[in-house]
Amino acid sequence: MLVCPGPSTVVFDPSLTAYDFGPGHPMSPLRVDLTMRLAEELGVVGEGGLRMVAAPMADEERLVTVHDPAFIEAVVRAGSSGRAEPDFGLGTEDDPVFRGMHEASAHVVGASVEAFRQVWSGDSLHSANISGGLHHAMRDRASGFCIYNDVAVGIRWLLDQGVERVAYVDLDVHHGDGVERAFWDDPRVLTVSLHETGQLLFPGTGFATDTGGEEAEGSAVNVALPPGTGDAGWLRAFHAVVPPLLREFAPQVLVTQQGCDSHADDPLAHLMLSVDGQRAAYLALHDLAHEVSQGRWVALGGGGYELVQVVPRAWTHLLAVVGGRPLDALSATPGGWREHVEHTLGVNAPLRMTDGQDPAYRDWADGYDPDTWLDRAVHQTRMAVFPLHGLDPMP
Repeated sequence: MLVCPGPSTVVFDPSLTAYDFGPGHPMSPLRVDLTMRLAEELGVVGEGGLRMVAAPMADEERLVTVHDPAFIEAVVRAGSSGRAEPDFGLGTEDDPVFRGMHEASAHVVGASVEAFRQVWSGDSLHSANISGGLHHAMRDRASGFCIYNDVAVGIRWLLDQGVERVAYVDLDVHHGDGVERAFWDDPRVLTVSLHETGQLLFPGTGFATDTGGEEAEGSAVNVALPPGTGDAGWLRAFHAVVPPLLREFAPQVLVTQQGCDSHADDPLAHLMLSVDGQRAAYLALHDLAHEVSQGRWVALGGGGYELVQVVPRAWTHLLAVVGGRPLDALSATPGGWREHVEHTLGVNAPLRMTDGQDPAYRDWADGYDPDTWLDRAVHQTRMAVFPLHGLDPMP
């Protein structure tokens, strides 16, 4: 990992856990709470680690830069009355209504916008909001556990400040469809999503031939990975696509979404990454930020539904990388944190910050195998997009 010279922050307020769809819903706020507890006990956050910044609430003026006023009004009504608003995707199995929905969702947006402000203002070189990354929300409806699209609002804020090039890299197992759609016709924003193929997984979109609108061809990049892809294949795909495009695009700010539902233990998808593979991706993104965007990096959370074994460890590694002090993968988890998990949930917490895997991969430059689904998927993406950026798609 490159030396990180600048200050870094995490935007957090315990009340962000009010973004809560209720008991039994996969998007439990416990994943955020357990992450921050683990990060604090390991010294990643707090004295000697990341400085914690208060999370403001986004106002309607900020929300309407991405969302229709009628949709915002529907979220307010639903969160007050408790009644579904089916025309706006509110009250579904994925997005059930809960009291205070608008306020909780606007708080997540405000936290992310503050992370963007920290980075663009120069107050921080890197800034993170693990409660953010709600990438499925559309302009006029909720989708996939996401009410407001904090990522799109934050990127829109950057553009409003005069930023000319923003790169967004989405590592969630699900296609980052809401962010892609928000900037489909905007050549100032490069969206790159690595995800399990939409042939098998929600939201059913994000294929290699989806490359952006007529005025922004090449601005959308999609790598649709086969189920069962593990660390070696995933990192091979990442390095075959992401670094060359970022180097060519030369963004002024790098924005990344670190949904950790690509893990083998995640209950909602079918990729097979380890915490070690995810950590390797975070390290690569950190170094790319220093290479292509003068270190300006906004890192967000996203999906991840294995609440104890995966999310806290993955995102604590992320926060450590954001802070410029990555944890040794072999580090033990603190006893106090394990006791809290066992007392709160009645389950055994992981003993170490590793899954014991070596995240090695074969570089794309060594050639590709058209007989494998993974290599065909990567090749399709490179063939569809690289020429639009003046890059050679062949190894």
